[in-house]
Amino acid sequence: MKGNVCALAVLASAALVFTGCAPNTPSTDTAVVAPAPAVVESSTPTPTPTQSPTPSASPTPTTEPALLAKGDSGDEVKDLQARLKQIAWWNGKISGEYDDQTVSAIKGFQAKRELPETGEVDQKTLDALHEMTREPTDDEKNNRLTPGKAILKDGDSGDKVKDLQARLKQLDWFTEDVTGNYGSVTVAAVKGFQAKREIPETGEVDQRTVDKLNEMTTEPTDEELNNKPKKEDKDDEKSSDSESKQGEKAEGLPDECMTGKVMCISKKSNKLWWLKDGVVSISFDVRFGTDETPTREGTFYVDRMRKDHVSNMYHTPMPYAMFFSRGQAVHYSSDFAARGYNGGSHGCVNVRDKGKVAELYSQVSIGTKVYVYS
Repeated sequence: MKGNVCALAVLASAALVFTGCAPNTPSTDTAVVAPAPAVVESSTPTPTPTQSPTPSASPTPTTEPALLAKGDSGDEVKDLQARLKQIAWWNGKISGEYDDQTVSAIKGFQAKRELPETGEVDQKTLDALHEMTREPTDDEKNNRLTPGKAILKDGDSGDKVKDLQARLKQLDWFTEDVTGNYGSVTVAAVKGFQAKREIPETGEVDQRTVDKLNEMTTEPTDEELNNKPKKEDKDDEKSSDSESKQGEKAEGLPDECMTGKVMCISKKSNKLWWLKDGVVSISFDVRFGTDETPTREGTFYVDRMRKDHVSNMYHTPMPYAMFFSRGQAVHYSSDFAARGYNGGSHGCVNVRDKGKVAELYSQVSIGTKVYVYS
């Protein structure tokens, strides 16, 4: 009986061990650790943080390298000066030296085309100049004066000769009546005109002479072609004592004002002289821009004309406006007429004599030279 009881006790103990119900006593066996629960991944992906872009440094503006600059010399400079001469940015002989005159001419050319006014020739300046000009001849680059084929000469007659004489008369080179006959008086007038412009003095009219004469004059009127008296301008007023009289030879004015038709404007004297080959035709008082809006100085050319212009920026009338440097123009100013030198312009050259500026306007044309100096 005892044996059966013992056997049952052993079996019960074994059963407790296998079902995990061990007695609450320390065990020397290694504990069985339950596996960690599996991580369930979300079906929605976690967004990757977006990194803010690192701002890049603004590129530093680069200046076009100069191909030609002050101090240079040689054939390339000759070519440059000859091309500038074709479009009236160069006066005088070709020197081949990149001097102050060349710098001034290049600055004027650049300003007219809204290029940086460096006075140096970069690729953009050179390209713009080449687009507007032809390849200079060897004669042009070396100041050799070779006569062209005669278009009009001694012994010719007709309407073309009348046109020639009337144009020469506008510049005071021809003082006789227009006849239409090419004689000794016309020969002398043509020679004088040619000499002043470094054209071979043949007394005959070649294409170069025609081009230069047409550039400097206006289409002759019927009155001019047929020796009829000009109509008097009713608005014309008497000149002040300080003004030069018509036909007076200019003295003390810059050389830039002595050839061809020029509006010669002195900021020091507050004067404008309208000259034809150094002879004063009209002159009057003028007023300039203030320190904040100064009138630009240098050599310019009339590029626009508006008889009844109104300023787009200041909405003020600008009668008889002759534009020469972007928005700056010679024009009549009622404010100048009323207030005199107590005021100033926004950069324009103001005229207070309406009659005289109207007369000037009738004689000026696109391409007329304007020289402003102190």
